[in-house]
Amino acid sequence: MTELTAEVVIAGAGPTGLMLANELALAGVDTVVLERMHERTGLSKALNLQPRTAEVLDLRGLLGRAEDRSFATVADGHFAVIPVSYAGWNTRHPYQLGIPQAEVEAALEERLAEQGVKVRRGYELTTFTQDANGVTVTAGDLRIRAQYLVGCDGGRSTVRKALNMPFEGIEGQGHGVAADVRFTKTPPGAPTEWRSMTNMVTSQAPGKFIGVIPLAEPNLYRISFGDRLNRPPNLRAEVTPDEVRTAVAERFGPEAEIAEIRWASRFSDDSRLAANYKVGRVLLAGDAAHTHFPAGGQGLNLGIQDAMNLGWKLAATIHNQAPAGLLETYESERRPVAQQVLDNVAAQNALIPTNPNQLALRALFRDLTAIPEVQHHLSGMVSGLNIKYATEDPHPAAGTRLPDFPLPQGHASTLFHKGNWVLLTKTPVPPPHTAVLVAQVPELPWPDVEKVLVRPDGYVANTTGVWPS
Repeated sequence: MTELTAEVVIAGAGPTGLMLANELALAGVDTVVLERMHERTGLSKALNLQPRTAEVLDLRGLLGRAEDRSFATVADGHFAVIPVSYAGWNTRHPYQLGIPQAEVEAALEERLAEQGVKVRRGYELTTFTQDANGVTVTAGDLRIRAQYLVGCDGGRSTVRKALNMPFEGIEGQGHGVAADVRFTKTPPGAPTEWRSMTNMVTSQAPGKFIGVIPLAEPNLYRISFGDRLNRPPNLRAEVTPDEVRTAVAERFGPEAEIAEIRWASRFSDDSRLAANYKVGRVLLAGDAAHTHFPAGGQGLNLGIQDAMNLGWKLAATIHNQAPAGLLETYESERRPVAQQVLDNVAAQNALIPTNPNQLALRALFRDLTAIPEVQHHLSGMVSGLNIKYATEDPHPAAGTRLPDFPLPQGHASTLFHKGNWVLLTKTPVPPPHTAVLVAQVPELPWPDVEKVLVRPDGYVANTTGVWPS
């Protein structure tokens, strides 16, 4: 048995775990990342980054790496496959970035290696114990003593189960399948570029749906299909080629010829949320803390933003720079956000019609989305741009994201590349704390504000510039 020590152990090297590892490495936290897979699968899985996630990556200088690996820029989002526009939001990124999850992971792991942290592949966390001073983790022939453990190990999280954590929610009755399918030639009527969500998903029968998204390679498509009313006896059963062929034939006709089914996975329409995100010195993030039907393309994005919220708080706690209770705000801020996502996913599922009454409801809802305020509300919800955390400052800006805005040189996002606090001020002021970078700016996004203190994750702490007690 090899004995190691670290400040943090992260179980899982998916997007959430890798983003968290990058945040901790940036803050100088000694971190061990465990991943049961011996190598990255290269499977596409999730396909999009929402506008807020693009902003988050931009805060760390990572967005360019993602853009280099992307295959599409999608002008809108969707709510129950009804397109919604991001145009009303003050953001430099009013779009979805089409990028396979595997490429997101590659970009994050590349940056992590540059920071001197290597993912320990082939090591699956099997057990852990915790006491008042830390956590002892066992993974293969490794025994690691750390101050904290973070479970980023997915919807079937070993960490969550070992905590006996209640994981309750809505048990659905339907299912879906996602498959990457290469055709011998472009199917009749299939889109050749992914530029909008319009007509990307259709309904073949009550409760049934099929979506088609062109990927980077010629004639390679993401085919997503499902049934809200029925699910197979075993949701873990492998997807059969006949299932995919049947769905393709229903969408494109029998003349659509499949050359290869590169990957296929089955998922349920269950939604579940961990009762707590923190138990002692063990925390949960990403799918380990919340799972849901992939409506609106929100899951991966939710996990990356969990990591962004947790990283700076955990680092400050480890470095003895955190006010009392800071780490507990990870749960109090992020769990309600996850609950809101689960709620909007449930609403989207209800808008996939299974009977004439729901068809009428969907038609009415589509009419309502023509109202600009409705568009703004829905697009803010699925994109993460509308998140507002509780603060003691009554100003409307407090607790919201700082919109990126131009500076005499560059943009405000560049001030956060090192993961620091930033005080933006119109007049010269001394730093309220050694952890704060002060930047004098000619204007702020809010005309009535003279200065804003912004957290490392890009959210406004207050409009007074006073260091939080």
